[in-house]
Amino acid sequence: MRVGLVIYGSLDIITGGFIYDRKLVDYLRAYGFSVEVYSLPWRNYLSHLADNFSMKFFRQLREANVDIMLQDELNHPSLLASNSCWFHSRKYPVISIVHHLRCSESRSKTANRLYRTVEKKYLDTNDGFIFNSQTTRESVDNLGVTIKPFVIAHPGRNPQHQKISKDFIRERAERSGPVNLLFVGSLIPRKELLTLLEALTYIPKREWTLRVVGSLETDKAYANLVLAGLKRLDLESNVRLLGAMDSGDLEKEYMNSHVLVVPSSYEGFGIVYLEAMGFGCPSLATAAGAAHEIISDGVEGFLVSPGDINTIADKIGLLATDRKVLAQMGIAAMDRFVAHPTWEQSCERILNFIKEMV
Repeated sequence: MRVGLVIYGSLDIITGGFIYDRKLVDYLRAYGFSVEVYSLPWRNYLSHLADNFSMKFFRQLREANVDIMLQDELNHPSLLASNSCWFHSRKYPVISIVHHLRCSESRSKTANRLYRTVEKKYLDTNDGFIFNSQTTRESVDNLGVTIKPFVIAHPGRNPQHQKISKDFIRERAERSGPVNLLFVGSLIPRKELLTLLEALTYIPKREWTLRVVGSLETDKAYANLVLAGLKRLDLESNVRLLGAMDSGDLEKEYMNSHVLVVPSSYEGFGIVYLEAMGFGCPSLATAAGAAHEIISDGVEGFLVSPGDINTIADKIGLLATDRKVLAQMGIAAMDRFVAHPTWEQSCERILNFIKEMV
């Protein structure tokens, strides 16, 4: 079978949605499918809307020699017109991979009104959907999108990540010294690193350290705000910005950390939370989005409302001072991870769906 995939940039990007797309492509190719990637340059939203006037890309999609076309929903502003123009005449089904809706993110009502309008129009041009969570499916339903065939396939776990024992989790939690906090994510406003830094000012410095893994290049303006915030809040001695990392180095960070702290304003799933669970790290995660599908508040971690500085400080303070609770949560996180579907199982669900759609 011949499959097309439309994305921005490259599958080598290490953020959650691209990990999902890359895992799926690798699985389909291993199964024997031919997968051709159609890439558009990553720019700002208005520039992406201008892609709708590119006849070259429109012809490229229309004439693609594929049996089915997958489109990462992130590309919706670039595909609105092309999908609409050939909706009734295209020779293969078009399926959108929906990680999370742009209009679900926290921003001004005016901006989200625009995004809701554009995303709904785009989603209505698809023949089916691949959702990464039940929450994402519900967010699309709430837009009033025309009902189409769909499959829900959670991001999977990597079995090889399960390398540590429960005894190791207990021993790590009960070591003397500060609690080792880890933030993993690009330095962008949605990940709320500045909110986390504000919360940490309420906890004595001797009780914690924070290591930040994530690109400082994605949003340089926000990265500069983080650097200024570290200086303003006098946290430079406790926080290390490590930049982007390959999977091997990131694995070492998980092994040496007690808690993952990523209090985003919204997550369509939050692959990073699942990754941390595989190393016995409970997560301080956002209550906005689908993190609740893998984290029960107070069991495998804590779910906090976006921007709730006091609760973030309280929960980190608890884990820093009560190491038995930290160990219990770490073991619960590992147990939840083991019960979660693997990437192979999730991709198999998508494969069966693709076969049905073709």
